[in-house]
Amino acid sequence: MGALPKRKLTSTRRGMRRAHWRLVVPSLVPCPRCRAIHMSHRVCPSCGTYSGREVIEIKTKKKEK
Repeated sequence: MGALPKRKLTSTRRGMRRAHWRLVVPSLVPCPRCRAIHMSHRVCPSCGTYSGREVIEIKTKKKEK
């Protein structure tokens, strides 16, 4: 036989243990340059800027006529 609890665990004690199991929604902010939504403290994926300066160059697809 495996290890078993001596007494029943109360729902309060069980709930206190599970209190940190929640899912956290990432904080999304609008880009000051292009107004696209992106995660805070990250480079904007649509325009490539961070903290007011261009960090990465975004390649755009050319439209064919």
